[in-house]
Amino acid sequence: MLLDAFERENLILAPEAAHAANSRGRTVPEQESPVRTCYQRDRDRILHCKSFRRLKMKTQVFIAPDGDHYRTRLTHTLEVMQIARTIARALCLNEDLTEAIALGHDLGHTPFGHAGERALAEIFGRFRHNEQSLRVVEVLEKDGQGLNLTAEVKDGILNHSGKLKNLTLEGELVQLADRMAYVNHDTDDALRAGLIKAGELPQGAVAILGGTNSKRINAMVLSVIEASQDLRGIRMNQRESQAMDELRSFLFEKVYRTPQAVRQEEILKEKLNYTFDHFMAHPDMVPELLRRQGDLRRAVCDYIAGMSDSYALRVFADLGI
Repeated sequence: MLLDAFERENLILAPEAAHAANSRGRTVPEQESPVRTCYQRDRDRILHCKSFRRLKMKTQVFIAPDGDHYRTRLTHTLEVMQIARTIARALCLNEDLTEAIALGHDLGHTPFGHAGERALAEIFGRFRHNEQSLRVVEVLEKDGQGLNLTAEVKDGILNHSGKLKNLTLEGELVQLADRMAYVNHDTDDALRAGLIKAGELPQGAVAILGGTNSKRINAMVLSVIEASQDLRGIRMNQRESQAMDELRSFLFEKVYRTPQAVRQEEILKEKLNYTFDHFMAHPDMVPELLRRQGDLRRAVCDYIAGMSDSYALRVFADLGI
């Protein structure tokens, strides 16, 4: 039956796609499943791991928002997956690999979104959520055993951020879909929160992408499919790409880096700094599983990074900060 799965990929996938039969494999070799390719198994392992479940209680942009409809890190992850998988299917890329990378790309994100990430980076010395996501799947999950994922999935998780180079087209696709997703849903959430009004959105970007979340996503998805048909790389047509960048710059000015957001981040940084120092002084408060790694600073960093927002807020309350 496994051969049938490989044959099905050969019939459906483009030659440039990542085929499971050609995977670079796992660090610890395993017997193949009779019904699932290695990428399907990776997707399922991520879906069932503890770090994935904690994403439902981690901030995307708004910390402890007053409302049920704001995105969390989990809903962001699902939106990235949906966008990436739609494009993967249209381009005959490997949907299972695409889905696995998308589901795993933010497993290492801190509580309180990028504000938490920047605070922990300043405290610890170097912290990047993409590197922490790889650490989660390689070292921290399954009580220190890791998930033993394939090389292609781990590469996509590590290199989803910024302009890092991916091993596969599927990894490139998730990297772009991540940006497409957050630009769209952060705009939607900021409108819902009243931080911005529809009339304030850059009108050139609105004219190209549309004035609603669904229209913007549709325009970007179609643009990526059209621009990437040669499968020499995953990209968006220049017109839509510039409009997306214009909208992203607008969000940085009006949402992400407002004086209120900067002040909130400073308060958060003070609390995380105090928490880090307290755990260093009281290592018994850090889970033994993490302390077993041998480096207390690393263990404290892993512990804080893995917290959900609600758990971190309880820790702050317990510490009286």
